Amino acid sequence: MADDLKSQMADAAPPDAGEAPSAIPQEELDRITDELISELKKVYDPEIPVDIYELGLIYKVDINDDRHVDIEMTLTAPACPVAGEMPGWVEDAARKVEGVKSAKATIVFEPPWDPSRMSDEARLQLNML
Repeated sequence: MADDLKSQMADAAPPDAGEAPSAIPQEELDRITDELISELKKVYDPEIPVDIYELGLIYKVDINDDRHVDIEMTLTAPACPVAGEMPGWVEDAARKVEGVKSAKATIVFEPPWDPSRMSDEARLQLNML
């Protein structure tokens, strides 16, 4: 099932002792997170009629104090024809969010993607329930 980005960020490890808390106020971080999810849901693999967020292709999103967003994502298959383009699409989507200054999307293949990472919404759209 697709990971819930909000939950992932809320479950992040607390800062180490002596490390300052985030410079981004929690209310703003929540807004940025909501808007990131909305923008990521606008990115589609052209061969699958479901957005990459609901497909479970987004593995990790980190927002640092400089408002730079690092995104770890995967593909449904290593030989995906848009593998070279999709990280750029994801970066462009993240940069549309007010308050995000820069973004970098990195493709990873561990853990490998499988249909169990899809949300119920994605399964319903693909008749996989």
